[in-house]
Amino acid sequence: MPNIRSSEKRMRQSEKQRRINKARRSDIKTTIKKLEHAIEENVPEEQARTLLAQIAAKLSRAKSKGVIHRNTASRKLSRLTKWVNQAYQQ
Repeated sequence: MPNIRSSEKRMRQSEKQRRINKARRSDIKTTIKKLEHAIEENVPEEQARTLLAQIAAKLSRAKSKGVIHRNTASRKLSRLTKWVNQAYQQ
């Protein structure tokens, strides 16, 4: 445990931010899994596109907050978009 007041405060702030970041990452993963299940169950294309838009918004926010790297966000969105396009191409 820190002995200095400022380091105690910094520790509290770090823990709070860690929980927020973890929640954001978890939310992104959950939404991606929802999209995967939706495609496997052949839901209408509009629903899949809506989920994809939600994922894009969450990735963009996580990227801007520094939770994930910008290239990681771009890569995930690109792969998911490609997957949705292939699923509804036929």
